[in-house]
Formats: sequence, structure tokens, C-alpha cells
Amino acid sequence: MNKKVKTGIVDVGGGLRGIYGAGVFDYCIDNGITFNCCIGVSAGGANIASFAGNQKGRNYLFYHEYAFRKEYMGIGTAIKTGNYINLDYIYADLSNKDGENPLDFNSVRNYDGIINIVATNARTGKPHYFTVNDMQQDNYKVLCASSCVPVINKPVEINGEYYYDGGLSDPIPVRRAFELGCDRVVVVLTRNIDCLKKGKIERYGAKIIKKRFPVLEKTFYESYKKYNDTVALIKQYEKEGKCIVLHPDTSCKVRTFSRDAEKLDRLYRFGYSDAEEIKRKLSDEVLIK
Repeated sequence: MNKKVKTGIVDVGGGLRGIYGAGVFDYCIDNGITFNCCIGVSAGGANIASFAGNQKGRNYLFYHEYAFRKEYMGIGTAIKTGNYINLDYIYADLSNKDGENPLDFNSVRNYDGIINIVATNARTGKPHYFTVNDMQQDNYKVLCASSCVPVINKPVEINGEYYYDGGLSDPIPVRRAFELGCDRVVVVLTRNIDCLKKGKIERYGAKIIKKRFPVLEKTFYESYKKYNDTVALIKQYEKEGKCIVLHPDTSCKVRTFSRDAEKLDRLYRFGYSDAEEIKRKLSDEVLIK
């Protein structure tokens, strides 16, 4: 008997560019594709939550409609709450069971596979891999932590520890997927694979963050190098047949918080279309219902 292949998916997020991943997961829902292991970083965690909840189209509204509201993010939100991105509005007001677009947490909790949501411990600078067991109905602090962008947002406190965006410490957690037993991993990037990071934003942010979290300074600054190095790694894994890498061709023209409805819709459609590669290459391995 052949060994059963365990297939994982990693979504790296990327602010509103995460709509590309939303398209990928909506294709998977439409085609009954699921995975043994799902790992999300930042907005990728939100995409995975809706995917595990079997809620097609849910995250499209967050990127393409709700993000344009003044309550979602902006200077006014920063002045009022101290956070440029209002994570409580996103993951509580909108997502709670009595919210406008509730997450089906019962389905997330019962998802037949491993779910990891990556955040960065602000004190140690190390990645922390939250699981569904760290979440409760109407308590989605884990998703807030993974999406908490330093400098423009205050850290998220969970059990006495402070957390920031998972992309600082493990921007493309493909190694984590293999550690969890995967043989093949689908990697969802929201930047073109050849659009590497230059480190300017990271250098600036690291200088600001070091006063409160000195250890995090190095993690923050080196995050762009980790991203670029892991891109090189997944290119090699792709050649070896260990990875399928999905990425848009034009994402370099869409900024992290770019609220351009036409471009965002285009990214979503690219993601939905590109996801056909999963079914084509992994038809005998992904769990098609």
C-alpha cells in the first residue's frame, strides 16, 4: 500500500493583497478541496479561518467592501483607538456571532486537519504557532495578533504576552508545514514570486519598535531577509516537487493597504483562477470531497 501523502497549504497574507488568497480558498471550497494542514500568517490566518468555516465569499467582503469603511482603518481610527487598523472592528464587531458577517467558529473548531495561525512574540522575537484550541467563540485574539502590524498598531495581549504580525518572525512558514508532517505544500504568496523585499520599511520600523521591545528590533529588521531567503527555498522545493507556489503576476503594483476596488477584485479573480493548479497537480493528494 502506498503511503498517504499529507498535503498542506500556507497563506502568507499581506494586508489587502490577501484578497488573492481569498480567491484561492474560494476555488477550493467550490471544488471540495481541503488540506491536512493549514497555516496562515497575518491576513492569511483570516483566509484560513473562513476556509475552515466553509464560508465562501466571506473574506472577499472584508477586503473589497468593509476595508473601505472608516471604522476599518485610517487616520481617524488611529486617532480614536491608537491603531491604524481596527482589529477589534474586524475580528469582533464584524466577526462575532451577532456581528454583520460572523465567523462559523463551530465549523472552524471541527475542521478535520491541523490549523496554525502564526504570530510573533514581541518580547522574544520568536514565532508562536497558535491553534484552534487557542480560540473560542467570539474571542479571535489569535487572528488579531497574527495581523497586528507594528508601529501602526499596538501589540495584542494574550495571556500576559504581547504579539505582533507573524510575518516578522516566520513570513513564509513552509518549514513549519513540513515539521507538522506534510509531504507536499501549496504556498500562497500575495506578491509576485520575483518581487523581493528591499528592507527599507523594516529598517525604519525596527528603529521605532526597539524602545519598547528591544529584542524584536533584530527580528523586525531581518524579516525581509527571511522572506527573500524562504522565497529562494520554495523555488527549490518547487523544482523538487515538494511545493506548488501560487502568486499573482501584478501584485507589486498593489500596496499592502491599497484601497483600489478594481485592482483588489482583479487580484481575487487571479487567485481563484490560479488555484486550478492545485486540482491539476495534486488531484490524487488533496482531499477532494
